[in-house]
Amino acid sequence: MRTDLKSNENLVLVIRPHWLSLGWPILLTAVGLIAGILIGSYAYFVPLVLICYLCYKIIERNNNLWAVTNLRVIDEFGVLSLNSKESPLDKINNVTYNQTIWGRIFNYGNVQIQTAAEVGATTYSTIEKPKELKDTITQMQEEYKKSQILSQAHELAKAISTDTQKQSHTDVATELEKLYELKQKGILSEAEFNARKKKMLEE
Repeated sequence: MRTDLKSNENLVLVIRPHWLSLGWPILLTAVGLIAGILIGSYAYFVPLVLICYLCYKIIERNNNLWAVTNLRVIDEFGVLSLNSKESPLDKINNVTYNQTIWGRIFNYGNVQIQTAAEVGATTYSTIEKPKELKDTITQMQEEYKKSQILSQAHELAKAISTDTQKQSHTDVATELEKLYELKQKGILSEAEFNARKKKMLEE
């Protein structure tokens, strides 16, 4: 994967197009090789071109991936250039997949991701392990929501604690002012004032 992960991001799953997506390039290359052997002479040029085409398609498949992290779904593709788009987990509304009978046998299928963006739904065709991709995205969404709730709870607790501490300091300051006024009026002696002040500060 060529996309850099964030400091608090963990890679959970990487999915690529199914190997059957290379079916036609492999078949064309095989036919070209057979034709080159049978015809001979200068016909080696055609198999050579087809072999280069097959290598290109293999590299293209390896660079075409969908990565699921604890924060987003990353879609990468491209051979000579890098193309990447991402869907944050909290922006994904729905994930569905479908498999034909052959897809169930060879474990490939299509996955559709619906996001809150203007693009709407994006369908990824002939990918390996479609159910695992769908289930992983759903699981990461649930964990992301839980982490957000915990984070908000910690922030709220921190805010309440800070307010409580401020309130406590305010109360102490008010009481000290009252004690000082009593001492100034002669109601409390210096020793009594210091004793009560010490007790209040130690609480």
